[in-house]
Amino acid sequence: MKILIIGGGGREHAIAWKIHNDDPKTQIFAIPGNGGMEAIASCVPLNINDHQALLGFAIAHDVDLTLVGGEEPLSKGLVDLFASNGLKAFGPTKKAAQIESSKRFAKDLMRKYGIPTASYEVFSEYASALAYVRKQSLPIVIKADGLAAGKGVVIATDYSMAEAACKTLLASHLCIVIEEYLRGIEFSLMAFVNGTTIVPMAIAQDYKRVGNGGKGPNTGGMGAYSPVPSISRTTVSLSMEKVMKPITIALVNEGCPFVGVLYAGFMKTATGIKVIEFNARFGDPETEVVLARMKSNLIDTILKVLNHESVSIRNSHDAAVGVVLASKGYPYEYKKGMIVSIPKITNGVCFHMGTKLADETYISSGGRVLIVVAKEATLKLARRKAYESIISVANEHLFYRDDIALLND
Repeated sequence: MKILIIGGGGREHAIAWKIHNDDPKTQIFAIPGNGGMEAIASCVPLNINDHQALLGFAIAHDVDLTLVGGEEPLSKGLVDLFASNGLKAFGPTKKAAQIESSKRFAKDLMRKYGIPTASYEVFSEYASALAYVRKQSLPIVIKADGLAAGKGVVIATDYSMAEAACKTLLASHLCIVIEEYLRGIEFSLMAFVNGTTIVPMAIAQDYKRVGNGGKGPNTGGMGAYSPVPSISRTTVSLSMEKVMKPITIALVNEGCPFVGVLYAGFMKTATGIKVIEFNARFGDPETEVVLARMKSNLIDTILKVLNHESVSIRNSHDAAVGVVLASKGYPYEYKKGMIVSIPKITNGVCFHMGTKLADETYISSGGRVLIVVAKEATLKLARRKAYESIISVANEHLFYRDDIALLND
């Protein structure tokens, strides 16, 4: 079978790694891929925004199935283009991908169908947004209505910060969503979806802020772990019944049935579970720890979901902890082209998030560079193993949070 993966980060490396481990005979192409993926996939340096070039490649190489890793190609209709040319792609259409590409679309859909989420209002004009903010309690959350690579959310702890966020985000987006700040335990749930067919994966918890203790700006994610001991099976079941199933039905009713991986970020609050956000694809860095625990064959699972066949996912009882090594300066300005050492891990794997291979040497090519994922019988052991590997390769050009999966024992 020939599989094409669109993207070049840690998520895409994890997907390729899982497919290869499930069946080493599978031929994997990655566009553009990254340095670490080259050992198991043919990496092709095409622009992921050149959809005609992607289509041409898939046709020329008789690709059987395309997996779209990131949100941008989905929001621009790559799956629509592939489908109109008779190609099979696992991902939502442009209209269904609005569940991620438009915060307003997602919030309005949840309000219409009674899906629990934070209270909110939408603004397209600064003065009215400012007047609303001044009447709210703090902290307050301001979100750009559009894609922002994980950096379009500001949790404002004072009014000057909130006002600055409104001005900055409205300068680059048509509107913003201002919503109440939710308190509780956060977790992520991903599921394979085809219309109203939905198959949940293991849950995970990620770390979005750049600094220890949840300090600093939002990033694409600085680490994750799975399972999440503080979230019970009952809570997961409620999340499926109150959110995941209703939202898939809602999208069908709205004329844009969802196909692909649906991600929901949840907060377990004192008054019940509430949705923080939806994504229209595999989460990153949650994918890296969830797939490390997944025992079921990934491609077989996807094909069964596409055929509306009954399937459930088997997961390892082991725990997985992933810690990100990022370029100093991330998520703002940072240097590229730094030499990167790759740790050797027993019972784990190092996924490349932003590397290139140059003359048999790995160099950094992005803000997040590597994620070290360790798998052990307990979270405590997996955490220890991950940090032992991280410390062995850390240098003056890279940094990491040292509180990933630091739980109360």
